[in-house]
Amino acid sequence: MPAKPETIRTRTGREVELPGVEEDARINAGINADADNPELDAAWFARARPAQDVLPPETYAGLVALRRSRGERGPQKAPTKVATTIRLSPEVSAAFRATGPGWQTRINEALKDWLRTHRLV
Repeated sequence: MPAKPETIRTRTGREVELPGVEEDARINAGINADADNPELDAAWFARARPAQDVLPPETYAGLVALRRSRGERGPQKAPTKVATTIRLSPEVSAAFRATGPGWQTRINEALKDWLRTHRLV
């Protein structure tokens, strides 16, 4: 019976499977074979300098302007949705939830499709 892979749990509660010995060796071999992207070591970090010391001032200022506060959302691809509370029948709720993650988005798409085919007074 194969050994159970080692896992860690992230702050959000997601469980992540860590690579085994063989997979880790393949990953490291790939890193070592890529001369354009060497693994960063202590010597590299000792030579590293802050971005504001090496970037042109206008570039650094542009990067600082992009910085967001913790929890602050970035630019949206589409208009943000409106939070609402809706009561659904148990059958509708169960059917959409059974489709897995993204079920609320699928309900939104179903409602938008209904709006395209029906006229509200």
